[in-house]
Amino acid sequence: MYNNAYQQFRNYNPNNNIYEQNMYDQIDSQIKQLQQMKEQVRNNQIQPAINQTFQLAPTSRDVIRYATSIEEVQKESVIGETPYFSKDMSVVWIKNLKGEIKTYELNEIVLKDEKDIKIDYLIAQIEELKKGQNINERKSNIDEPVTSTNESKEPKNVSNVSKFTKKAK
Repeated sequence: MYNNAYQQFRNYNPNNNIYEQNMYDQIDSQIKQLQQMKEQVRNNQIQPAINQTFQLAPTSRDVIRYATSIEEVQKESVIGETPYFSKDMSVVWIKNLKGEIKTYELNEIVLKDEKDIKIDYLIAQIEELKKGQNINERKSNIDEPVTSTNESKEPKNVSNVSKFTKKAK
């Protein structure tokens, strides 16, 4: 392309109309080539890129997994941290990729309305009063003197007379 233009430059003759015509033709052909290249680029940009995605493992973790014991959890292979619930939902085991298992105990949280809260408060107050009453009863039993049916510890058949008397001379 450049070589051809150099040859024409060497053969340049300002008075030659043929030379001018050749130059114009050559420029026109180069413009057509550039337009064709421009169209090719546009066509390539319009075509969508082809993307391939490969899913090697399932990513849906919406399913709850159940187990009856920790031995079952140990046997299973996992792709990430995976929870396993007992059937009664009282225990949850979480297994990670390393095979480590953490065990948690689950307790149901029952939401209470105002009436239930007030009932629980009153029951707690009653229990406190019962404890206070029991403590007071114990204290009163300790403070009272112990009385028995036998006021003296000496037997009744023993007299108070001294056994030894001095003999007179």
